[in-house]
Amino acid sequence: MNRNDIRIGLFGFGVVGQGLHTVLERTPGLRARIGRIGVKDRTKARNLPAELFTFDRDEVLDDPTLNVIVELIDDADEAYRIVMGALRRGKAVVTANKKMLAEHLQELIDLQRETNTPLLYEAAACASLPVIRNLEEYYDTDLLEAVEGIINGSTNYILTAMHRDALTFSAALRKAQELGFAESNPALDVEGLDARNKLVLLLAHAFGLVARPEDILAVGITGISELASSYAREKGLVLKLVAEARRLPNGGVAAAVLPTLVRPEHELARVQDEYNGLITQSNFADRQFFLGKGAGAVPTASAVLSDLSALTYGYRYEYKKLHQQSALSLTPAAAEADILVTFGADHAPDRADFSTVHEYFHSQELGYYLTGTIGLEQLAQAAWLRLPGISIVRLPAPLRAVTTAPAPETNTIVQAAWATDEAVSPL
Repeated sequence: MNRNDIRIGLFGFGVVGQGLHTVLERTPGLRARIGRIGVKDRTKARNLPAELFTFDRDEVLDDPTLNVIVELIDDADEAYRIVMGALRRGKAVVTANKKMLAEHLQELIDLQRETNTPLLYEAAACASLPVIRNLEEYYDTDLLEAVEGIINGSTNYILTAMHRDALTFSAALRKAQELGFAESNPALDVEGLDARNKLVLLLAHAFGLVARPEDILAVGITGISELASSYAREKGLVLKLVAEARRLPNGGVAAAVLPTLVRPEHELARVQDEYNGLITQSNFADRQFFLGKGAGAVPTASAVLSDLSALTYGYRYEYKKLHQQSALSLTPAAAEADILVTFGADHAPDRADFSTVHEYFHSQELGYYLTGTIGLEQLAQAAWLRLPGISIVRLPAPLRAVTTAPAPETNTIVQAAWATDEAVSPL
């Protein structure tokens, strides 16, 4: 493939699809053009000639004049059918569909090898941030210890608006949707599922570990309580939705997506609005920080454009670390985290799930909270985790291996509170 023969079959002409058309118009050096566009809605008005559009998937996939398929729809099941069909026809694919990728990653890796056809997806990880290719190439021989970051621009925009502009959660969400930052199904964003899907991709390229999304704990921002927000303000901390994957001494990896309190001097505290920020920690390069727009039409389209350019010089992912780290796996039972739990009188966490409880607080106006250390597996399996009125926020400390040292005793004030407060009897 050379720079003169990129003829694109595009699926989806929404926010990102139109953004791609815009950046292609402004990038004459690539000399790529859209030959056909597959869409679903027959009634929607569009600003390009009608003959460019089709409602038949196979009209695009079977067109011999199209040599690259770009998939930019938000239906993961249909995206899977498109991508699989394109690869089986020997057509290179660029996609931004992280849900589809996360749910079928191993199958897609295998099909790329079987058909000797590239599948690129830089836009699926952190929009404009050049994350996947850096993990794949720059760190190909440098053993990474951790990746952590804000990898969902929608939730970061919402949390920024709530903190800086004093908006309610619902008002901030509406604004994010109006600006095109939130997905068509906002639950993917606000429940942490979009970040979890992206973390699956980061795990594969950072550690050579192909994980299932359902094996990674994800807690979103919908349940964050006023008491948790008050705690953050009182302690001078900033609330972010953070995805983290960290290598453990036992050879496993701990991974989770959790609302997290970060210190003001931390790199992620300064990531505002729809921006993403990713920190890598490695043996040789030490600590590095990537910052860029993580949502929006043009930033996402710029990553698609970069993948298209990469195809012109024969680039493909080699998944080198899948061979280097074949025995690596997720080991949540070997990891623990420090968390803040806020709750009311109706439902409470089970104290037996915690290895240590550090603080306990009760206010008639705001409710209850405790801070403590809990195993990642215990937290994921806790019966109380998703109960109404319970809010989980990680304290400003990384995921770590379960300690074997004796836990510090709970202070006497906390013990006295448990002894006298019947409303939180599960503790």
